[in-house]
Amino acid sequence: MIAILKYNAGNTTSVANAVKSLGYTTILSDDVSILQSAEKVIFPGVGQARSAMNYLHERNLDTVIKSLNQPVLGICLGMQLLCESSEEGDTDGLGIFKTKVLKLPPKNLIPHMGWNNFTSVKGNLFRNISIENDCYFVHSYYAALCSDTVATTDYILPFSAALQKDNFYATQFHPEKSANAGMQILKNFLEL
Repeated sequence: MIAILKYNAGNTTSVANAVKSLGYTTILSDDVSILQSAEKVIFPGVGQARSAMNYLHERNLDTVIKSLNQPVLGICLGMQLLCESSEEGDTDGLGIFKTKVLKLPPKNLIPHMGWNNFTSVKGNLFRNISIENDCYFVHSYYAALCSDTVATTDYILPFSAALQKDNFYATQFHPEKSANAGMQILKNFLEL
């Protein structure tokens, strides 16, 4: 069973539908025992960093997430909350990835919304994926490059398109909205 974390953020339905289309059973939950016993956990998110972290903290889910031993996939806001901090709402993150989430420079080009390819990819999450593959991004904040970066994209500046450390994986883009490449990435995660 694949647990999709229920918290104060959106996009859970499209993630669940994508995972189900790959033949897996999902459950949307913020129940600690379900999250701890799930085969994999997906931490999706569309929303605001501070309100999402407040929800996690109030329910002790911040501590639970950090203690998970199975593969965990953060998507978009989920990825950003796995970092040390975010400039969005001056929010402390979970500190899994040793990088900060910063606002994209104030140009007429934000948010970064639409299809973009990669400038580099590596690791199990990107099996059968190349830098030519396009994925769907929608964000105004980005994770700075760091030692946990496993994919990069360049939009205004280079940033972490994906991160990985131990059993934690994360994507800034939305694999569930990224057509064939996104489904391959989700499949790679689910087969870890």
